[in-house]
Amino acid sequence: MAQQLLSDRIETTIISNLFFNEDFTRKALPFIQPEYFSNADERTLFSEIYKFVDGYKNLPTKDTILIELNNRKDLNEDQLKNLRQLVSNASNEEVDLQWLLDTTEKWCKDRAVHNAVLSGIKILDNKDQKRTPEAIPSILSDALAVSFDNHIGHDYIEDAQNRFEWYHTKEKRYKFDLDYFNKITKGGVPSKTLNIALAGTGVGKSLFMCHVASSFLTQGLNVLYITLEMAEERIAERIDANLFDVTMDDLHDMPKQLYDNKLDKLNAKTNGKLIIKEYPTASAHSGHFRALMNELSLKKSFKPDVVFIDYLNICASARFKGGNISSYFYVKAIAEELRGLAVEFNLPIFSATQTTRTGYVSTDIGLEDTSESFGLPATADFMFALMSNEELEALGQMKVKQLKNRYNDPGLNRAFIVGVDRAKMRLYDVENNAQNIVDANQTKQDENYPTPEDAYSKFSDFKI
Repeated sequence: MAQQLLSDRIETTIISNLFFNEDFTRKALPFIQPEYFSNADERTLFSEIYKFVDGYKNLPTKDTILIELNNRKDLNEDQLKNLRQLVSNASNEEVDLQWLLDTTEKWCKDRAVHNAVLSGIKILDNKDQKRTPEAIPSILSDALAVSFDNHIGHDYIEDAQNRFEWYHTKEKRYKFDLDYFNKITKGGVPSKTLNIALAGTGVGKSLFMCHVASSFLTQGLNVLYITLEMAEERIAERIDANLFDVTMDDLHDMPKQLYDNKLDKLNAKTNGKLIIKEYPTASAHSGHFRALMNELSLKKSFKPDVVFIDYLNICASARFKGGNISSYFYVKAIAEELRGLAVEFNLPIFSATQTTRTGYVSTDIGLEDTSESFGLPATADFMFALMSNEELEALGQMKVKQLKNRYNDPGLNRAFIVGVDRAKMRLYDVENNAQNIVDANQTKQDENYPTPEDAYSKFSDFKI
């Protein structure tokens, strides 16, 4: 009863401020839905307010709303009486704007979740003929994602100083433990990005991701590794081999005391956590991953710094089901959804994709060798190919070629060599003389940054 009374007060406060508070209305109205109001009369009143603001780009007065209500033919006298009372109760009492926005956002989220649960029950009771139980996770995920986005854009002139400061602010990057990967990314990958490894079957997609995940963990980062191909234990086995610097065969023969000692040493070196979550192939999409991250935050206080998804082509799309849709649009949709997830949670996402059949045996893979969808490279921020052949395997090496790079000029160090120890699931830097790949497009990176004087002199002749 007390909870209901509190909810009623919040709804009354929201209605009142939609009449009198322009700042609140401008920021909150786009995110409020009529179905969030528990009272039918309040839903009707809100709809009229929304229609007025949307049509006239101004706040309504009590009189204008009363006139609109009186003109409706679908309301009986009792309903009109209740609505007139609601309008009359709307007060112009001053309320702290930020508190009001925060409270309204929480109310919207709570109501969205409440309605989502009711929708789920209706589906399970076979009272919804349009949706199946498979739709329930997506419904709940959408409800949990409800939030106010008050940012209305970058004002070029007014925000110029902020922009200048941004130019001179060092962006947070997640560093590799491989020199050439740091060179080509200018020190690592930033947040809100999708990073894709392209390789043929058995070349090293999962090896690469397990290695980088291990590296990030030792840097004290929280890592979420989602696998749709291998069991959780198989991924953990690979990471054990990498971090313990032993072969996977030796892991199975290792005495428990030695295993525990290695684990204790690792635990002492890092504050990071690693969570590995398995989904059946082609069963999970960005909505499931979002729900997982929200659940980990609630139940384990775990918020990932970086996410690995192994791998993109065997994810599902939250927007499309398979069938008649072309692979171009389907895989592109998955990539867009994963990149959207990276932006939403402010972190980098790593994934991988298969080459075409011709790419399996090639040591000069290009974007045209992307399996199933050329739309994937258009969405990714950073994309590179992993290549191998008998000669490279004999040397314990792998060739890496940049395909797309939003962080740096992809012509710089376009192709290079990394060492690979498949038994230990590790990658490593090789000696400079092993970088025997000659690429006409490669140029040497300038590792020296200009002094402030140099920076000013560079623009001395610049005129507006």
